[in-house]
Amino acid sequence: MKQGKLSIALIGAGRAGMIHARNFAGSVPNATVGGVADPVEEAAASAAAELGGCRYETDYTKLLADDSIDAVVIATPTKYHCEITLAAAKAGKHVLCEKPMAMNVEECEQMERAVKEYGIKLQMAFMRRFDAGFCAAKEAILQGRIGEVVMVRSNTRGPSIPKPWMYDISKSNGPLAEVNSHDIDSVRWFCESEFYSVHAIAGNYRCPDAKSEFPDFYDNVVMIGEMANGRQGMIDGAQGVRYGYDARTEILGTHGCIFLGRRNENEMVLATSDMNQQIEFVNSWKYLFQDAYLAEDRSFVECILEDSDPQVTGFDGKMVVAAVDAGNRSIRERRIVLL
Repeated sequence: MKQGKLSIALIGAGRAGMIHARNFAGSVPNATVGGVADPVEEAAASAAAELGGCRYETDYTKLLADDSIDAVVIATPTKYHCEITLAAAKAGKHVLCEKPMAMNVEECEQMERAVKEYGIKLQMAFMRRFDAGFCAAKEAILQGRIGEVVMVRSNTRGPSIPKPWMYDISKSNGPLAEVNSHDIDSVRWFCESEFYSVHAIAGNYRCPDAKSEFPDFYDNVVMIGEMANGRQGMIDGAQGVRYGYDARTEILGTHGCIFLGRRNENEMVLATSDMNQQIEFVNSWKYLFQDAYLAEDRSFVECILEDSDPQVTGFDGKMVVAAVDAGNRSIRERRIVLL
C-alpha cells in the first residue's frame, strides 16, 4: 500500500480534464495536482494557475519523466488515448482515462496489455457508475425489486453543435462514441451482459455545414441491441438539440421500472398569472454529474493507495468501443451487426 499523497498530472486541460483536476486539487483526500500538460501553452498555463500554480508543459512526456508524478488523467481527444496510456504505463504512472477508451478494439487491447505488463492501474472514467442515483438503481436491481431486468433504455442529448473535428467520423467515431459511450456502458452494467447484436440508424439534422465535406457525419442516432443474456438495450443520442442537456435512463423489469435522470437545473418551478409554468432545464453535463465525478476521482485514488482493482476497468472501456464500432458499421451497411 502506497503511503502519503498521490501526485496526479492532468494531460489535456479541456472541460472534462479540469473537472478532474479541480477535484484532485482540493476535494480528494490524499491527492494533489503535480502538473498540467496541453499542447496549447495558453491553456496549460491558465489551468496551472487556477490549480495553484503547479508546473505546466506543452509536451506531456516531460511530466511522465518526472519521478514525483504518480498518476495521470488523460482527457485529450480520443485518438491520443492509446499513445499516452502506453507511454504512461511504461513510465509507471497509473491512468484515469476519459471516454471513449480508444479509437478501436485493437488499441484498447494494446492498452490492456501495457497496464498488465507494467503493473499499473487503469480506470475508465464512466462517472455515471459513481452517481448516487445510478448506484441506488444497481442495488435495487440486485435486490430484485423490479424482478428480472428486461430492457434498459438510455439517452444522452447535448445542447451544443459539435466541434468541427467531430465531423470526421474516422477521427471522432461519431456521436455513438463522443456522446453515447456512457449510455452503452450503462446498458451493459444494468443488464450485466455484453452486446450480442446491434442495429443503428442515424442522420444529420442540425449540422448543414458538415454535409458537403463529411456526408457520413450524423448528429442523431438510435441504436437497439440484443444482449448476450437475452436482455434488450435501446440508446439514443443527439447533438445540437439546444433545449438543454438531457441524460435519462429507464430500467424495465418483469414487475417494475426504475427511472433515472434529472432534467431540472434546480427544484424551482415558476408559475405565472397566465397559467404557464417555467422550469429551467439542465444546461450542462458538468453540473448534472458533478458529485459523480468527485466520487469517481476518489475511487481512483483509493484503488491506487489500497492496491485494489478499479471499479471500472479497461475491459469495460474496450467493450463500449466494440459496441460503438459495431453501431457505426450498422449505420454504414444498413444492417444488423453481430459482435
